[in-house]
Amino acid sequence: MRNTVANRQVICDVLMETARQDPDLVVLCSDSRGSASLSKFADTYPRQFVEVGIAEQDLVSISAGLASCGKRAFAASPACFLSTRSMEQARVDVAYSNTNVKLIGISGGISYGALGLTHHSAQDIAVMGSIPNLRVYLPSDRFQTRLLMEQLVRDDAPAYLRVGRNPVEDVYEEGRVPFEMDRATTVCEGEDLTLIACGEMVRVALDAAALLREKQIFCRVLDMYCIKPLDKEAVLRAARETRAIVTLEEHSIIGGLGSLVCQVVAEENRCPVHCMALPDSAPVAGKSQEVFAYYGLEPNHVASVCADLLNR
Repeated sequence: MRNTVANRQVICDVLMETARQDPDLVVLCSDSRGSASLSKFADTYPRQFVEVGIAEQDLVSISAGLASCGKRAFAASPACFLSTRSMEQARVDVAYSNTNVKLIGISGGISYGALGLTHHSAQDIAVMGSIPNLRVYLPSDRFQTRLLMEQLVRDDAPAYLRVGRNPVEDVYEEGRVPFEMDRATTVCEGEDLTLIACGEMVRVALDAAALLREKQIFCRVLDMYCIKPLDKEAVLRAARETRAIVTLEEHSIIGGLGSLVCQVVAEENRCPVHCMALPDSAPVAGKSQEVFAYYGLEPNHVASVCADLLNR
């Protein structure tokens, strides 16, 4: 049975569970409570909810102000706007000031589909990841999202979390989710090649690995939900133990997961790395799966690229 629960709904569930016990937890939105699946939170805990309207810079600065007064602030807004319009506020008011604000980028990547470039967030890993003292996370499914959120509601450090708009197929099984904070998860083992993916692309990597297994090519799949801090140890281990690495992400080819992996591997190993991502151009408009197929970010093409890389 296909999953019908979006990661954004899981975020709301964890926030509501926490708010019940913690009156200092506050949620802020920029006219995005519906898109963020936070309407129920706003209705249930109106004294712990702040609506700032379409004003992303104010959203982040107000969150930082509340956090400096002892609140645990979670600010939700479309990732395309949160990572661009309020980049300075994220850099100065949140990260530089080390305030306990969690920035939640909703409808990330190409989730908004037909709305096109203005609503795509294909540069947010590069932008937010470049800010010192700001962690960056892209969970892969609803179960991992819950475990990550349960950690974030307890810690006191700034972070940026990006999730997509629609439900995604499960990567893990309920109750059987290996999770360690800031450590990549090995979804499956393999000694021929390693697929390193984040966010919605982890499921694509897992399906591609299954196709390759039919050809007796055994792939390790790493769920690199922790873009920053990147699990360098897992990357270097893959570079030592497998013949090649392929990275897979719903992000620009520039400055994302692939760039980070290449930087780590280049410093200590000569393992070939092939990066699969969105091109350095305005992505075509369309439904997510249509756009993924157009750019080859789907299991059959990923499996073909992996096989060709090993045959070089």
